[in-house]
Amino acid sequence: MKAALDFVSAGMVTAVGLDAASSCAAMRARLDGFQETRFAVPSGEWLIGAPVPLPRNWIGEERLAHMAAAAIIEAFEIVPQARGQTALILCVAEEDRPGRPVGDGRNLFALIGEISELGKTIRPRMIAHGRPSGHVALDAARRLLASGSIGFVMIVGVDSYLTPTSVNHYLRETRLVTTMNSNGFIPGEAAAAILCAPSGGVLRLTGLGLARESAHIYNEMDYPLRGEGMTSAYKNALAESQRLHSDVMLKIGDLVGETYWFQQSALAMLRTQRERSTVQPIWTLAASLGNIGAAAGPVMIAWAMQAVQRGYAPAGPIMVEASGDNGACGVAIVEAR
Repeated sequence: MKAALDFVSAGMVTAVGLDAASSCAAMRARLDGFQETRFAVPSGEWLIGAPVPLPRNWIGEERLAHMAAAAIIEAFEIVPQARGQTALILCVAEEDRPGRPVGDGRNLFALIGEISELGKTIRPRMIAHGRPSGHVALDAARRLLASGSIGFVMIVGVDSYLTPTSVNHYLRETRLVTTMNSNGFIPGEAAAAILCAPSGGVLRLTGLGLARESAHIYNEMDYPLRGEGMTSAYKNALAESQRLHSDVMLKIGDLVGETYWFQQSALAMLRTQRERSTVQPIWTLAASLGNIGAAAGPVMIAWAMQAVQRGYAPAGPIMVEASGDNGACGVAIVEAR
């Protein structure tokens, strides 16, 4: 029996809004935060990105800290009694990702705590798996809540692809959207915080699947993509939630723009859908925010919460999926309480 985990509040800072309500309203309306950046592409044009419109031009870890702190403060405003009794899990970029905007984490933790006035955080932990970090954090949060020693867990995701090293690397790899390349992603940045508790939330986590794809986008053996990693994550999440794929009414994905990710998701759907069902809408973050890295998981959960609260989400289970360049795959099934 898995420990119960509810999502009770959320905060968000994105390219289309500086809080959860405005960000989700913009994403629902299919607005985007795309604009010219100060990075030039080989053709001489300016690279299109999705930066967060912060009031000051902070850079590096200080920028991430201000974004994360704003999301944390918003989440605590809804449940102020959680302050002082909340464990913190911070989701960040992969350790080997070029241009990673985070160092060893200690300085980032300190900056976030100072800006948000967290005080002493309980069991601070960092998870560095990029986009699927939020799903790994959900498993860690369940274990913490199951121990009974803590009443709340705050999962915070913050990341940015808008660093010079990141941009140069992905331009060399021909993975960014430019006038010469449509099969790429738009670099973005964001932060989101979701407050978890054993009960009393808007949504409940009913299933979680974690797996790894051997034919990942960088696999050196050139394995053909068959979607086995995401298929396994789908099956595990559906089995735990005791649901069929046909029961899912909505999917929210990190699908960042390259065809690889759409093919992976389509293969997983084909290999797990066995019953006739209505067409399942798919909401993608990249359409509004670009590639936001480790912030993807918390942003998607926060969007699902807003959609349920405001009544525009289809009634039924919601599937949230994410995958990383190294093959890590995560799928969560959440349902309205």
